[in-house]
Parts: sequence; C-alpha cells; structure tokens
Amino acid sequence: MLEKFIKGDFHSYEEFVRNFKIDVPPQFNFAYDVVDQIAEATPDRVALVWCDETGNHREITFAEMKEYSDRVASFLLGVGVKKGDAVMLILKRRYEFWFALLGLHKVGAIAVPATHLLTAADLVYRYQAASVKMVIAVADPKVIEHVEAAAPDSPTLKWKVLVNGERDGWFSWERELEKAEPFDRNNCPPVANEDISLLYFTSGTTGHPKMVAHDFVYPLGHIVTAKYWQCVQEGGLHLTVAETGWAKAVWGKIYGQWLAGSAVFVYDFNRFHAPELLKVIERYKVTTFCAPPTVYRYLIKEDLSQYNLANLQYCVVAGEPLNPEVYYQFLKQTGIKLREGYGQTEMTVAIGTFPWLEPKPGSMGKPAPGYEIVLLDEHGERCEVGEVGEIVIRTDRQKPVGLFKGYYRNPEKTAEVWHDGYYHTGDTAWRDEDGYYWFLGRIDDVIKSSGYRIGHFEVESALLEHPAVLECAVTGVPDPDRGQLVKATVVLTAGYTPSPELAKELQEHVKKTTAPYKYPRVVEFVTELPKTISGKIRRVEIREKNQAGPVNNS
Repeated sequence: MLEKFIKGDFHSYEEFVRNFKIDVPPQFNFAYDVVDQIAEATPDRVALVWCDETGNHREITFAEMKEYSDRVASFLLGVGVKKGDAVMLILKRRYEFWFALLGLHKVGAIAVPATHLLTAADLVYRYQAASVKMVIAVADPKVIEHVEAAAPDSPTLKWKVLVNGERDGWFSWERELEKAEPFDRNNCPPVANEDISLLYFTSGTTGHPKMVAHDFVYPLGHIVTAKYWQCVQEGGLHLTVAETGWAKAVWGKIYGQWLAGSAVFVYDFNRFHAPELLKVIERYKVTTFCAPPTVYRYLIKEDLSQYNLANLQYCVVAGEPLNPEVYYQFLKQTGIKLREGYGQTEMTVAIGTFPWLEPKPGSMGKPAPGYEIVLLDEHGERCEVGEVGEIVIRTDRQKPVGLFKGYYRNPEKTAEVWHDGYYHTGDTAWRDEDGYYWFLGRIDDVIKSSGYRIGHFEVESALLEHPAVLECAVTGVPDPDRGQLVKATVVLTAGYTPSPELAKELQEHVKKTTAPYKYPRVVEFVTELPKTISGKIRRVEIREKNQAGPVNNS
C-alpha cells in the first residue's frame, strides 16, 4: 500500500529529509482508497486485535472492516446524516470506533471524537460549537447520563446511538447495523481533499476549547508517524496507549499503521495497571509500542525480566519530554532505546528521533520531512544554537501534509497562531549544535524567576533521579520578590514519608544535579498528580492552585 504514496528507500536522515515526498492523489478517502482496497486484495489480513480486562477478545480482518463500515455508512445515510454533518463518537476503546470512523469517512461526514469524561456542560458547548447532529456513544451509565442531560440545550442534536446496549430514545447500534441496507458508494457525494474529515476539541490555558479541523488528506501525513518514527513492522502488531477520544488515537491506532502494513492492537481497560499491560504485550506479541512518559515511569518500577518481551522491537514516547532516568532504566531492563517525538493535535509528528538518529535522552530529535521548523524569540527573531524560542512551522513555501486546516469557525483564533507564513505552536524549545531539539514547555509553563527562564522538564528530570520520587510536576508560584518561585509537586515511591527533612533532601539533590538556581524553593507532597485521560500531567490545574500562594518556602 505504501508504494502508492511514497517512493524510494532512505539510508540516512539527510536523505530522508531531502527526498521524502508523499504523492497526494487528487481525490483521497482513506476508507475507500486504503481500507477497501486492502480488503479486496487481502480480505483475511488482520486489521485490528482487540481485548479487554475481562478476557473478551476479537480479531477483525480488513474484509470485516469494509463490511461493517459499509453497514455504518448505510445506516447513517438512512437516518439522514449527510456529507459535512458532524457526528460525535464517545466510544472509549471499543472496536466499534473503527467501524464508525470509517463509515463517517465514506459518507463524507465529520467525525468528532470525544472522551467519555465530558460532563453535560462540556457536551452542550461542543454540540453547539460544531453543530453536532448525532452522537454515537458506548453504553456507560455516566456517558448516557451526561448525553441525555445535554440534549435539551443542544438544538442541532437529532439522533443518539447506543453501542452495546438498549435504551428508549436511542438507536441500537447492533440492531441498526444488522438490518442496514446494502451500501452503494454512488449514493454518497464525493469528498474533496480539502473537506473536513475530523474535528478535535483541544484545550488551552484560557477560554473554551478550540476545534482543530483536519482534511481528508490528513491520514497520509501519518505515514511518517508510523513508518519512520514508531517504526511499525509489516505484518506486526502496534499498540498505542490512548483512548479514542484523543488525537493520539489516530496517530497510533489506524491511519499510518495500516498504510505501513501493521495491524493495530487495542487493550480496552478502565484503569491503567502496569503488570496487566505488560501481560497483554507479552500474550499478544506486540511488536511496536507508543505511550506517554507517565506509562514508562510505571513500567520501569516493575521487574520487566518477569515478562517475555522478545517480540517488542521499537518503543516511542510522546506527550511530554522523557526524563533521562526513565530512558536509561528502560534501556537497562529491555535493551530498547526509547525514541521521542513531538507534535500536536494540529499536526502529525513534526520532530522525531528517526531510525538513523542516535537518541539523546530528553531530546525530541530532529525535524520531520515537510516540516520546516524555526525557533523564534519573543521579538520574532530567529534563535541561535542554545537559545530558547517558540517552535514555529514555516508554511509559506510548503504546507506539511497533515497540518490542520485551521480552527473551525474561529478565523480570529486561527489568525492569532497562523500568520506571516508561520504556524506558531505555543511551545518552546532550544536546538543543540547537532541539530537536535529540546523541549522546554508551553510558553505559559516557562518559569521566570529572578530574571532566569526555567523549564519544568529539567527540574523534573533531576528530581526523578532521586529514589524517593515516583512522579513530579514543576510549576511556578507567584512571588513578590522573584516574580515566581520554582515549586515541585511530588508523588513519593512506596516506603517514603513526606517530611520537611525529605523536602530539604530533594532540594539539595536538585542543586547538585542541575544549575543551583533551578532548585524548587517550594516542595509539596501529594498522593497523585492531576492528569488527562491520555496520561499528560495537567500543570494548568496545579498553576491555578498555586495562585493561592506557596505551600512553604525554603
């Protein structure tokens, strides 16, 4: 399948960046042009392997993907969903997500994936902002409660569909698909490459979430993500730990993996438990793996020698920078060098540690082909080696395949971040003399204390080298003299007890490990850190709490 879209092999990073090119067809629809074609050529090829915590298991072939996505498309057309209509998917890690997404692509409707943690108020905002016509949701009591509570204030919402359950006022997914009429592609108006296929709501530090709009060409951008960063294997099995409500799911659970010849593995769990995850990786012989740093922090606390991970060949990490201590511990136990990458909901992988590059623990790697990365300082000037600046993507000469169209129905917000030929990511980094990029933080995350600019990552990395620290988040606390103080919010490993003495010990440890001015003058011990469902630490929540002032000063 890949040979239809890319040509040639690459023997160095330089050759990769110079010669890689995606041949974008004049009219592309992933459901028809990839899934259906694979189903026709190799109908018994496995597309998806799914299991849950209770032992349920299912393998789904491409022939089945075509059959069920056709049934979904027929159902959608039958009730009145048309090209350009927005349909929200709240399906956790259920395999029906894949049928639904492909069916929506076939009719040209807009898929709006969403997490099951949204409240009624969250849903009302999203329904109204995107003019959502239909919601397809898993039969979870809380999800049902919130969807029904939001309905009276959602005038565009016409249809509710329940997966794996029955309820008055809802279509039954199973019954509707069972009786669906044969699907005829000619009943669907063709989509153009620039039409919207996906909408993701992404939150900033202020205001309502923005709607990231992706076009129908977006899946092709993930060829680089899967083939050259995740290094998925032809005939292999790839696991990305992400719930389907987040963009990381389409980064690692469908587009690039199938284009590159790998099946997708889905472990449907409600609560993360490292030993159980390791058991399923062993049992199903997963070959490539992607997870946020949080997951790896828990994995290295296990005795990995107790699991047969011989089939695991490549592991990558994204979402936040990887602390070097985690990198070295994982390497020691598995022999696998973790490869970092960088991107946003708005794009595909833009910077990565690609196969020809030796990983530098803590570095994102180097720019992906098609992404012209520039670092700009606060005056809009280009940064030199070692200088911190905002990561921006130059788009006046070429727009990377997979970069978003803009923020849906919000030209003002789009113009704020995308102007003068640059897309401004809002993230900061610096570049070393070898051309590797090192993430510092969101512009809002950078701590300015006594004239110093301090990134949370380097302080967190130092803290994680101490055996008492299981997890930590470093933020700034307002201070009348210094502007901000560095604060560490710390989760301790088993066997350690919070105390002023331990706080002092951690402060001294940081002073010895990194530049002394970066040490946390405030240390707070907590039992857990606030996180998104995808595992990212919610520093914004800690910062809001910090506005009340420091816990203690040292």
